[in-house]
Amino acid sequence: MSKRGKRYKQIKSKVDPTKRYDLEEAIHLVAQTATARLDESVDIAIKLGVDPRKADQMVRGTVVLPHGTGKTIRVLVFAKGEKEKEAIEAGADYVGGEDLAKKIQEGWLDFDKAIATPDMMSIVGKLGRILGPRGLMPNPKVGTTTFDVARAIQELKSGRIEFRVEKAGIVHASVGRVSFGVEKLLDNIKALLDAIIRLKPATSKGIYLRSLALSSTMGPGVKIDPVLARSVVK
Repeated sequence: MSKRGKRYKQIKSKVDPTKRYDLEEAIHLVAQTATARLDESVDIAIKLGVDPRKADQMVRGTVVLPHGTGKTIRVLVFAKGEKEKEAIEAGADYVGGEDLAKKIQEGWLDFDKAIATPDMMSIVGKLGRILGPRGLMPNPKVGTTTFDVARAIQELKSGRIEFRVEKAGIVHASVGRVSFGVEKLLDNIKALLDAIIRLKPATSKGIYLRSLALSSTMGPGVKIDPVLARSVVK
């Protein structure tokens, strides 16, 4: 088991492990404990009162973060004809059909998100074993299989993220960078929580937001009071 360094222990001492902070306090603490030279990512983990093994309790969706994620997203689009032209004009990084499919089959994966028009899925479907495990497979449920190519590209470039509850009932997501500051990070977290709350399954009983924790890339986790978090979203 690896030992934590002196620096990590020092910054962790600023966080009370027994306390549940409100959102603003948590964001301030995450900023204080993010001491790496790089602009650290800020991530949130949300434990939900659902059983993902049951189809009617799967929580999955997308949300456009008001201030984006702070990351440059490279978008690939499978399209042809007018939709290919639309994708290029909308700022897609890569656009094509069978040529791109062949490159991917040969091991090329230098993109972050993939979009496909429905008429291209006969080509894209053959890439399922490559794109699926990496979360890159276009899917109509999250708006990446669509004829509205320009809108999908714009949303992905401006900060739309996908979220999905994992087997343990936890949703993990990146909500920005430390450099965003408290207000922007708070806006992004509120948008994500609002989207997750709206997707609460009818069959989910008891407490829905069980626990939340915020952390930077290299910093310790800061626990958040779920009741206070929900009240802020309201």
